[in-house]
Amino acid sequence: WYALLYSNSFLQLYLQVSPCHNWFIFFTHKTPNTSIVYRNNNNHLNNGEGGEIMSTTRAYLFDPYEVKWYTISFPIIPLGFSPATSSGGLVCWMSDEPGLKNLYLHNPVVGSVSQLPPTRQPRLFPSVGLSVTASSVDLILAGDDMISPYAVKNLTAETFHIDSSGFYSVWDTTSTLPRLCSLESGQMIHSEGRFYCMNYSPFSVLAYDVSSNAWWKIQAPMRRFLRSPCLIESKGKMILVAAVEKSKLNVPRSLRMWVLQGCGTQWAEIERLPQQLYAQFEEVEGGRGFDCVGSGEFVVIMIKGVINKGLLFDFETKRWIWMPCCPRNNGNLSCEINNNNGDDANLHGFAYQPTLAAPVTALVQQLASSSLSVF
Repeated sequence: WYALLYSNSFLQLYLQVSPCHNWFIFFTHKTPNTSIVYRNNNNHLNNGEGGEIMSTTRAYLFDPYEVKWYTISFPIIPLGFSPATSSGGLVCWMSDEPGLKNLYLHNPVVGSVSQLPPTRQPRLFPSVGLSVTASSVDLILAGDDMISPYAVKNLTAETFHIDSSGFYSVWDTTSTLPRLCSLESGQMIHSEGRFYCMNYSPFSVLAYDVSSNAWWKIQAPMRRFLRSPCLIESKGKMILVAAVEKSKLNVPRSLRMWVLQGCGTQWAEIERLPQQLYAQFEEVEGGRGFDCVGSGEFVVIMIKGVINKGLLFDFETKRWIWMPCCPRNNGNLSCEINNNNGDDANLHGFAYQPTLAAPVTALVQQLASSSLSVF
C-alpha cells in the first residue's frame, strides 16, 4: 500500500483531483521575549543522521469546517529550529541561533524534510515570508541584520527562488529596506506576487514586489487608534485586522477588518465584530493583545496570554463563533496554557493546507544535491 500511495501515477492524480482544505496549524511558544521561542512538547530525544539531536515536536491542526482540533507529532526536526511560516502544505523551520540562517521545508503529513542552502547575511530574528506553488518556491528574510555580534538594524532583505523551468536564485537577490522601518520579528504574508508585513511606530504596512525587487510603505487605516494590528491573506486579498480604540472620540471600541484595494495604497473596511460579541472578546482579552491567521475563507483570532481561547470567522457565511479549546495536554481539553515554569505561552499559528505531495520539494532536493556535488 505504501508503494502504491507514493507512486508517481497516484500522486499526479491526487494533485489533480484533491480539493484544497484550508486548515490551520498551531505551535506553542513562550511570550516574555521579543522573539518567538518555541518549545517541544516531548522531552524524548533521538539521534538524527550526522549526529544531529532530534526531538519529537507536537503541533495542533484546526479544521474550521468541522470546528475540530487534531494533534500531530513529528520527530524529525533538529533541536534549535522553530517554525517560521508556511505555504502550500509545507512548514518552514528556521534556525534559532544568531548568524547565517539554516532553513528546512517540512511536510507534517508525510514527514518529509528538505534543507535549503544557508542564507548569506547574518541575522538575529528576521521576518520570514514563503510562497509555495506546484512549480515554484519563493522565500524572503527581512531585517534584523547583525551589524556586530551585539547590535542589529533593519537594513536589508534577501530572497530565495527556484522553479520548474530550471531557474533558481540562491539568496543572490538582495534589497534595501525603507528608511526608519521598524519590523517586528515574525511572519510576512504573500499575496499576488508581493510580500507584506507590519511596520511599527507608527503603524504602516511594508510591501515588497518580487518581480521588481522593490519595497514601499502603505499607510494603515486609522493608524493612530489601532491595537494589535495583524495582516492576513484571504483568497488573494490582503486584509488588515485590528482593534480600534478612539478613547477621546465618540466611537465605540471595536475589532475591524480592512481589505487593500486594487490600487495597492487604499483600504476599505469590510467587516466588524458585532458589538455584543466584542464586549465578550474584550473581557476575555483584557488588553493582552491577539494574533490573527487567515486561511482561505476563514480567519482565526487567538487571544494572547494565559487563556487559550480564540474566535473563528467565516467570510462566506459571515459567521463568528468561539473556538473550542485546544487539546494540549495529551489529548485532554484544557483552556489553561501556562507552562511548568510559570511563563505565559501562546498558540502561534499559520495557514495550512494538508497535502500528501508538494512537487517543488524535489527541486529543492535536487538543488541541494547539486550544491554538495560542487564541493
